[in-house]
Amino acid sequence: MSYVVTEACIRCKFMECVEVCPVQAFRAGQNFVVIDPSVCVNCAICELVCPAGAIRAKETLAGKDRDYIDINIQFAKTWPVITQQGKVPDDAETWLTVTDKREFLLPTPDPEAQ
Repeated sequence: MSYVVTEACIRCKFMECVEVCPVQAFRAGQNFVVIDPSVCVNCAICELVCPAGAIRAKETLAGKDRDYIDINIQFAKTWPVITQQGKVPDDAETWLTVTDKREFLLPTPDPEAQ
């Protein structure tokens, strides 16, 4: 079982998950993070600390959330590893309650990822 970052992270990108990951499985895009399933050790700590509730076990995903399995795999190949919590978007709290955010997902890597 691996973990997947889902739609709720888009434009929120709080990144508490990055700080607790013991294996540096997170990759950073401009307004979203993904988990590299080949690195994830299924510890589930990231799921517990995500304020957006965006991280879930792959096996629990249903419907459109299942699309994020492939999205995580795809972007994990090209986005940089992130090991430190970066700057949270100023409007992140506003986006917490927005649904259907897929159209706002930017496919570009985060140039400030550390």
